[in-house]
Amino acid sequence: MTDEVIAGRYKLLEPLGRGSMSAVWRAHDDELDRDVAIKTLAPTADRDRFQREARAVAALAHPNICNLYDYGESDGRPYMVLEYLSGGTLEDRLKSGKPLPDEETERYATAIAAGLAHAHNHGVVHRDLKPANVLFDSEDRAKIADFGIASMGDAGTLTEAGTVLGTAAYISPEQASGLPATAASDVYSFGVMLFRMLTGVLPFISSNAMELVRMNRDDPPPAVADRRANAPAGLAWTADASLAKDPLARPADGAALVAALRDDGGTAATMLIPAAAMAGAATEVRSAPPARRRPLLPVLIVLALVLLLGGAALALALSNRSGGDSGNAPPASGPNISLPNVPTLSTSKGSTSVASTTSPSTTAPTTTAATTTAQTTTAHTATAHTTTAHTTTAHTTTAAPPTTTFDTTTAATTTDTTFTDTTATTTTTATPASSDQVTTASGP
Repeated sequence: MTDEVIAGRYKLLEPLGRGSMSAVWRAHDDELDRDVAIKTLAPTADRDRFQREARAVAALAHPNICNLYDYGESDGRPYMVLEYLSGGTLEDRLKSGKPLPDEETERYATAIAAGLAHAHNHGVVHRDLKPANVLFDSEDRAKIADFGIASMGDAGTLTEAGTVLGTAAYISPEQASGLPATAASDVYSFGVMLFRMLTGVLPFISSNAMELVRMNRDDPPPAVADRRANAPAGLAWTADASLAKDPLARPADGAALVAALRDDGGTAATMLIPAAAMAGAATEVRSAPPARRRPLLPVLIVLALVLLLGGAALALALSNRSGGDSGNAPPASGPNISLPNVPTLSTSKGSTSVASTTSPSTTAPTTTAATTTAQTTTAHTATAHTTTAHTTTAHTTTAAPPTTTFDTTTAATTTDTTFTDTTATTTTTATPASSDQVTTASGP
C-alpha cells in the first residue's frame, strides 16, 4: 500500500509486476471508482517504445485484448492506464507441469487466437506472445496484454536488423535469426503455448536462454503426439502446424488459427494457402481439365475406311463364288484373311492411347458380341462382317476394331500403349523452461 497518486486520480495500491523497463501497479481510479492497472516507465527506459505500446493497444478494441483507458505523463514519468485483470496469468496455470484439461485448452486457445486475429487485422504484431502475457479477467476470459515490443503495420520498429527480441522459449525461428517478425511469428509463439497447454511441457527445453533461441531457430520440434498420444487430434494438429520452421508453412495469422480451431484442426489446404498468399506466393488448387471430346470428322473417316475395306472383301468373296471368266469352281475353303486393325486415337488429360482388342476395360468382340451389329453374307463357308461405329466414353476411349473372317476367325492384336501424366504431390507436414527475456542486438 502506498499513498502515491498519479495524475491526481489514480491511487497506487499494490505492485503487480516489475521489469527493467516498467512497473505495473494495481490502482484505484477515484473519479470512476474502479480498479485499474497502472504501467509506469522506468527513468532510464525508452520513451518512444513505451508510447508506441500505448498507441498499439489504443488501436485495438476486442474482448480478448486488454483495454487501454488512458495515457499521459505525471511528474515527468509517462504512464498508461489499463484494464485491471484479476484472474492471474496463463503462466500461473501452467506451472504444475501438467496438461490443462482439454476443454480449458480449447477455450483458451480459441480466445487467444481471436485476439491475435483482431490485432493482425489492424496491422499489429505482438512479437512477445507468451503465457505471462495472457491474463484472465474476473469472468475467466483470456486476454492478450503487454504489447511492449509490438510492431505496427509499416511504421517500422525501434530495433535494427539482427536484433533478437522476445522470450527465449517462445521466440519464432525468424526472430531468432534477427529477421523481421510477421503475423506468422505470433502464430509460432501461439504454437509453443498450445503445445505446452496440451502436454504440460515445452517443445524445447534448456536452462540456457541462448540455447533455447538456437533450438527454436534450428531444431525440428517434436509432434504433440510424441509427448501425449491421447491429445485431441484437432488441437494437436494446429499446434504442430503452427510450429513449422518456415513461416509460409504455418497458418498465416490469427484469423487462420481461428478457422483451424473452429474446424477442429482444419486441413493443410485451408490453412497454408493464406500464408503463401500473404507472402506474395501464388498457391492455386486446380482441378483436372475436362476430357476433350474426339472430333467427329476423324471418326467418320475411319468408319468410311472400314466400310470400304469390308466392301472390298465382300466383292472378293462374290468373285470367288462365281469363278469369273475362267469357269473354275471355287475352292472348298478359301484362304484365311484378316483385315488390319484401324487404330483409333483417344485423348484424355493430354495422353494418347491406342485402342486394341486387348484393352483392360474392353473384351474383343466376337461374331456374337452384344455391342457389334454384323451384316453377314454367306458364300459356301466364308462369312464377311462389317463393324458399326466405335464407342467413345469420357476420359478413356476404347474402340472395338472391325474384323472380317473367312472360315476360321483370326483377330490381329495390338497392345495398349498409354502415356499418362503423373503429378507429384508434395505435402508439408508440419517443464516449463527458462522464460528469460532475450535481447541481443547487432546495432544500438
